[in-house]
Amino acid sequence: MVRRDSRTVGRDAERLAGQYLKREGLISVVRNFSCRLGEIDLIMRDEDCLVFVEVRYRTSNRFSRAGQTVDIYKQRKLIRTAAFFLAKRPQYANSVVRFDVIAIDADDRGNKTIEWIKDAFRPADSSL
Repeated sequence: MVRRDSRTVGRDAERLAGQYLKREGLISVVRNFSCRLGEIDLIMRDEDCLVFVEVRYRTSNRFSRAGQTVDIYKQRKLIRTAAFFLAKRPQYANSVVRFDVIAIDADDRGNKTIEWIKDAFRPADSSL
């Protein structure tokens, strides 16, 4: 069995997630936005809502499923990075925002299941 490096696996998961969301009617804005505060895998539009998407991929759910791996620390990092994005892109400053998670779990045979967790978490304050 050929083992792929984590960057390749991550890019493939993000591409799969992006294709899935496009089929669901979302429009891609930015892929892999990064700054000194962190990275956001996908930024998309869902009608009038700007959606910040974290993509998680797991080949084994022995300990936890992919959707369960976005802890409070990762949430805070995503929220700070989203605030930075909004500050640098005035055209989105007044957008309603949402934080979604695309969880991709693969079994031993490579079969993948995709779970779209809409509005997976919210900022503690109303700054976004």
